[in-house]
Amino acid sequence: MSGWPAMGRRGLIVVALGLVVSFAPAPLAALKVFLPGPGPGVILPIPLVPLNERLIHIPVSVSSATGVQRLRLEATLYRPPGPGPFPLLILSHGTPRNPRRRAGARRLYDGQSWEFVSLGFAVVIPMRRGYGHSQGSYAESEGPCDRSNFYKAGLESARDLRATLEYVSSLPGIDAHRLVLAGYSSGGFASLILAGESLPGVRGVINFSGGRGSKAGLNCSPDRLIAACARAGRGTRVPTLWLYAKNDSYFPPRLAREMCAAYQHAGGRAEFVMLPPFYPEGHYFFPDVRGLGWWTAVVNRFLNDLGFPGRMPRP
Repeated sequence: MSGWPAMGRRGLIVVALGLVVSFAPAPLAALKVFLPGPGPGVILPIPLVPLNERLIHIPVSVSSATGVQRLRLEATLYRPPGPGPFPLLILSHGTPRNPRRRAGARRLYDGQSWEFVSLGFAVVIPMRRGYGHSQGSYAESEGPCDRSNFYKAGLESARDLRATLEYVSSLPGIDAHRLVLAGYSSGGFASLILAGESLPGVRGVINFSGGRGSKAGLNCSPDRLIAACARAGRGTRVPTLWLYAKNDSYFPPRLAREMCAAYQHAGGRAEFVMLPPFYPEGHYFFPDVRGLGWWTAVVNRFLNDLGFPGRMPRP
C-alpha cells in the first residue's frame, strides 16, 4: 500500500521536457535541468525523447455470482518515436491507505516512465478496478488485519495486469516477445503474483517497494505476507529485482528481506537491493521524481542483463 506523494504527480523533470518538446526545433542536444536531490541538488541532462502519451481502455472480463462482467480499465500508454516494434513495460501503481483516494485522476508516473521510454520501451500504466476512472468495484480487499489474505488480493490485481498485458502486447508496434512487469508497492506485489503464471514473452520483473497490508506503524499480518511471497515464488522462473529503501516504514528492511528470502527459497529467482534512506519516508523513492537517482542505475543494469540494451538518463 502507498500514499500519493506530491512530487510523484507531474515531476519537474517532465515539466521541463514537455516545454522543450513543445517549443524547441529539432534536432537538439540534451537539455540540462535542475532536479532536487541529496545535498545541494543535481543536474540531469535530458535528451529530447517525447512520451507520446495516449489514453487507452483495456477490456477485462470478471466472473461474479450474477454472471460475467465486461469492463474497461483506463490506462496511459507512452511510446518512443517511430513505428517499433518496442518492448513493453507494464507499470502498476500502489494503493493509498485512504480508500477515498483510489478513484479520480490517473497515476501517470511520467518522470519515471520517461526513463524507460528513453531506453526504448513502450510503457503502459493501467488503473486497476476501483482506481482512477476504471470500471468495476475495488476487488483487492485483504480481509481482517490479523488474518489478511494477501495472495487472494494479489490475484485480483494480477487479473487486471494480465488483461493489460494481453491487450497491449497485441497492438501494432509492440513486441509481444519482450515484456517486463514492474510495479510499486501493491503493484510490485501484483507483478510478482502475475509472473508466477509463466506468461509467454515476460522476461523479468521489477518490484519497487512491493507488499501489502501496511497500516500506520504496523503491518497487518507479516507472516502471511511472507507466506504469500513464497507462494508467488513457486511458479516464477524469470529473474526479478527487488528494490527497497532503508527507511521504508511500510515494509522495513527486515520484513522486506524475509519476503524476498521466502520467495527465493520457494524457487523464485530474485536479486535484492537495499537502497540508501530516501528523505523522510523511504517507501516513496519510486513515485517521487527526486528518487530517480536512487534506482535508475541498478534498474538499467538489470534490464541490460535481460537483453535490453541502452542507458537510462541518470541524475
